[in-house]
Amino acid sequence: MNKINFYHSLIFFNLCIFLSAFEYLRENSFLIFSLFLILSLGISHGALDHIKGKKLLKILNYKSTLIFYILYILISLSVILLWVLFPKILLLAFLFVASFHFGKEDSEFINYKQKNEVIYFFKGSLVITAPLLFHKEETLKIFNNLNFDISQSLFISDEFLILFILISLFTNILLSLSKQIDVKLLLMMDFASILLLNYFLNPILAFTFYFCFLHSIRHSFKLSNELNKNNFIKGFKGFILKSVPLTILTAILFLITLLFLKNYYFLDSAISKVIFIGLASLTFPHILLEYFIEKNE
Repeated sequence: MNKINFYHSLIFFNLCIFLSAFEYLRENSFLIFSLFLILSLGISHGALDHIKGKKLLKILNYKSTLIFYILYILISLSVILLWVLFPKILLLAFLFVASFHFGKEDSEFINYKQKNEVIYFFKGSLVITAPLLFHKEETLKIFNNLNFDISQSLFISDEFLILFILISLFTNILLSLSKQIDVKLLLMMDFASILLLNYFLNPILAFTFYFCFLHSIRHSFKLSNELNKNNFIKGFKGFILKSVPLTILTAILFLITLLFLKNYYFLDSAISKVIFIGLASLTFPHILLEYFIEKNE
């Protein structure tokens, strides 16, 4: 798997270099294109949660799968409701949880003995801090659209953001200690790729490329390997077949929500809300599921 992940990172790094040559990607977010990628490639990596849910229920000796579906949907709906009622608290919580989630899942292929949540948090925080450093005004507009104004916060000063990015770099170095050269290069390529994307591209487009082509694909490779440890190609085909139905269903729900929000907001604003609030509603139950499986295996 390390070899597959290495070549994936290498291809993604070269893609980021290629994208940096197009100046108009810096000025335009291509929201509809971004939404399409997220609804197809992005959310597909969580489309096997129902299978993982069955695995957890089996571990816990529960026979009925209905309880899993009910709890998963209730958590998702609760996140949306709480976001409407307490947008600042929920977005802040989402940024913290997302940073940990990105750092952990992007590093799962590494056999790191000291599984420290703080290390994963700082590693993944690069996805949040890089756009704030390179495109502060555009990123703050996205936050404002989500009812979260941090324009006066000390935490978005350039000095603080650079410090966070340096800590993120340090965690990558820490994770690569005593590892083979391909793992070291992979981590550095990932770090550089995220910086390149956020320096040269609009924040939403940069996030979309990272989320779909690095984060989602890497986790999909992991799931493919779990489906068939002896033949990765067969495992990947199995992953595609199993993930398509739930991916399509989730995409339809996102689009229905977009059509509803379009009656109250401009299209760009409605798409931003669907992307980030929708991802938050999927991320929280997804992380909880991963946590309980890890703790009970």
